[in-house]
Amino acid sequence: MLETARKQLRITSMRAKVSPEEWEARVNLAACYRLVAHYGMADMMANHISARVPGEGAAFLINPYGMMYEEITASSLVKVDADGKILAKPDYGDFDYGINRAGYVIHSAVHVAKHEIDCVIHTHTWAGMALSTLQCGLLPLTQTSMRFLRIGYHDYRGVVLDDAEKESLVADLGDNNALILRNHGLMTVGRTVAEAFNAIHRLELSCRSQLASMACNTPLVQVPQDVLDATYMNYQPQTRRPYGVMEWPALLRMLDRIDPTYAD
Repeated sequence: MLETARKQLRITSMRAKVSPEEWEARVNLAACYRLVAHYGMADMMANHISARVPGEGAAFLINPYGMMYEEITASSLVKVDADGKILAKPDYGDFDYGINRAGYVIHSAVHVAKHEIDCVIHTHTWAGMALSTLQCGLLPLTQTSMRFLRIGYHDYRGVVLDDAEKESLVADLGDNNALILRNHGLMTVGRTVAEAFNAIHRLELSCRSQLASMACNTPLVQVPQDVLDATYMNYQPQTRRPYGVMEWPALLRMLDRIDPTYAD
């Protein structure tokens, strides 16, 4: 009886309704949602990852509010404009999903202000939230964390529902590809979905390793500033290939082995 009464999620395909370029963006973004879930960085349906729609200005794709990260598919994503107006979404069967206001405010702020950025990832992981409460912020204790030697910080002002916060959020991000939202969580951006995912994966590892080190309650080894600066530069675009180029195809192959429905 309960089984027959349960609502059903049935998603109509959007592939024939969008351009090939948008479909590719949808597949990559859906893959990113699945990967964030796979690596333990999802907060059920509370967070968001967005990707700019190619050739459509500040319009971007974002998750429907009500679906788990592990359920996200290319067709399930909602397309919105810079003002939060829904431009396109599928039929969800027994559900009528929209978008989350806080997600729209955070992501639209970046997509409107930074035309070079195609993807924004925001997480509420236990490590990211814990790190965001520390006055010391992210410390360059490991090679991985030295990549974020220059990282932005945004003070907490409550749930991000007010458009007035967009300006300060973008200003605090600056030219960095990562931002710590104090008392809140983490955010990374990238010129591609693959680049943004690489950044959030490494930032998450940096947070976890710092918390583990600090929990040992023993003096921490400090690295000289000149070594920190040199290591940071080794991670910058002018000295290395773009992030995500090498591992993204392999990550997609992994998802294809686990569950290829992300690309539906």
